[in-house]
Amino acid sequence: MTESHRIEYKQELTDSLEKEVIAFLNAPEGGAIFVGIDKTGKVVGLEDADGVQLKIKDRLKNNIQPSCLGLFDVLLETDEGKAIVKISIASGPEKPYYLKKYGMSDKGCFIRIGSASEPMPARMIEEWFAKRTRNSISRIRSPRQDLHFEQLRIYYQEKGFDLGPQFAANLELRTEEGDYNYAAYLLADQNGNSVKVAKYRGLDREDLIESEEYGYCSLMKSCKQVLDRLEVENRTITRITSKERINRRLWNAIALREAIINALIHNDYTNEAVPKVEIFSDRIEITSAGTIASGLSQDEFFSGYSLPRNKVLMRVFKDLDFVEYLGSGMPRILKSYPRESFIFTPNFIRANFPVDPVAIETMREQESSGKSSGKSSGKSSERIIQLIEEDPQITIPALADALGIGTRAVEKQIKQLKDSDRLKRVGGRKEGRWQLDK
Repeated sequence: MTESHRIEYKQELTDSLEKEVIAFLNAPEGGAIFVGIDKTGKVVGLEDADGVQLKIKDRLKNNIQPSCLGLFDVLLETDEGKAIVKISIASGPEKPYYLKKYGMSDKGCFIRIGSASEPMPARMIEEWFAKRTRNSISRIRSPRQDLHFEQLRIYYQEKGFDLGPQFAANLELRTEEGDYNYAAYLLADQNGNSVKVAKYRGLDREDLIESEEYGYCSLMKSCKQVLDRLEVENRTITRITSKERINRRLWNAIALREAIINALIHNDYTNEAVPKVEIFSDRIEITSAGTIASGLSQDEFFSGYSLPRNKVLMRVFKDLDFVEYLGSGMPRILKSYPRESFIFTPNFIRANFPVDPVAIETMREQESSGKSSGKSSGKSSERIIQLIEEDPQITIPALADALGIGTRAVEKQIKQLKDSDRLKRVGGRKEGRWQLDK
């Protein structure tokens, strides 16, 4: 690959790193920087890749405004047997981004033009700043200020992290005035937020079977509760053939998990709307408020370009390994479900995942078999009697072959005949015979 509007190579870590990152933050698609590859694309490697990784994280955290935490990944990779560092950068929702020491000026703001990062013109800086979204969950004051975060603290401790006394500032859970923001409200132990899960008997919303709300607690806990509930709903359907045992789940588990997490992270909470999950007999629908982020096309959305609506939530979900890396969710979903599974409206995004067709067919066969089991059982019993009358020494495998059913089913029918005193075994298993009681 060569350098482009989305790819930058750096042979080593230099003073221009922040400039390149800012240009990608201000770009509509984000981008990637590879440290340890020269401008020609030749892999040169890094002697201390771990140290470079730590320096990059520290510099991006402290030298760029607005904060870009949650908008980048710094990954160690190996190419041609040599260690390199890849920085994946999402397009930021709070443009323009700039170097902290130079402020919002042409010395601090940069844009990507071709394969170069150029100073942003003053007029563009003013226009973008005027358009910057003020109504975000990071800037909205929490309706409650008596918030506690024990659940969040436990999740971080399970991952080996100690939040510490400054966690609210480190996780950007406060407004510029120092109050808890709406992101803090969503992550607090108690809040008014919940995720709705409804289950219907048929194909539409007329016959509601169950309606549950999972929430009023930390969004992380709500997410886990919903995932646990859907793990139960996403049961495994088994079909046993003469050659193999086939297990099919109703929905692809990986895609379902990614869709739920995406709905929670990218939901537009500014109007107090909440995600909703609806389970029908032939599909599952996952609906979140909001639509594709401004500046992102549908093609970019499906290609995995990341422009997080709620970067604070994205950062926390990444910290706790709910999200693997930026932009990974949609490609995982598209491995199992096509683009047409997503419906976009001016105010909502809905994922519509049909039940696996093999699972549906198997369930119908099992249902049909269950309904006719009484009739088939009676017919099998009478046929067994008939075959034994013809050959009192007939074996169970021979009966199974004659009836076209399994040996276990034959054994079950014989047990019922024995229990009803219509049949008994005389002699040993190999040389004995059946005796009928008419």
